[in-house]
Amino acid sequence: MTVWDRPEPPPPAPPLDRGRIVAAAVALADEGGLEAVSLRKVAARLDVGPMRLYGFIATKRDLLDLMVDEVHAEILPERPPGDWRETLRVHAERTRQAALRHEWLADLLGGRPTLGPHGLAVTEARLAALDGLADLDTVLCAVATVSAYVTGAIRREVADLRAERATGLSTREWQRASGPHLTRMLATGRFPALSRAVHDGTDTDAGTSFATGLEWVLDAVAARLTRPGV
Repeated sequence: MTVWDRPEPPPPAPPLDRGRIVAAAVALADEGGLEAVSLRKVAARLDVGPMRLYGFIATKRDLLDLMVDEVHAEILPERPPGDWRETLRVHAERTRQAALRHEWLADLLGGRPTLGPHGLAVTEARLAALDGLADLDTVLCAVATVSAYVTGAIRREVADLRAERATGLSTREWQRASGPHLTRMLATGRFPALSRAVHDGTDTDAGTSFATGLEWVLDAVAARLTRPGV
């Protein structure tokens, strides 16, 4: 066999680092949800063997933690907002925007705190915004209360988006399709409060609903902060 007939060896393996691994995992999750993410699939996306990933990440849980922390970098604004209320409002809105870009985030919000550098920076900014305005337990409860509202609202909105894709019906189309059944049920007179809500309530979009509820929660926090002795 001549030198011209001998195949050349494959090029060196592409360089790998934790940032590239996490970016590939986030891309997979954006495309197909968390079920599309595994160490094997991430390795395939990077065109490397799965065993190469274990030098950087031991388990899928580690990978998910890194993915959540990566998205937390999108939540922290470049410049700190003004007062505590604006800080919590901006963080809430940016969290919602991040979850709409990365719907899988809704499944991982809440629970145990994020310990990555970006997640810790977000928590630090929220606590620092309220520092000195009340005792520490009140501050912790205020931040947790706002976070609980944001998490719940985001999960509901993302669930509605998923239902729309699964059924092929928008919320308004689903309401029209369900209208005859609901009309029959309300006509029984068993649900007077619900009947008033359906017939007289104002239909608002998800963004307006989120912003309105957030302001109510912040009003409650403000009232608590101004209470004597707090």
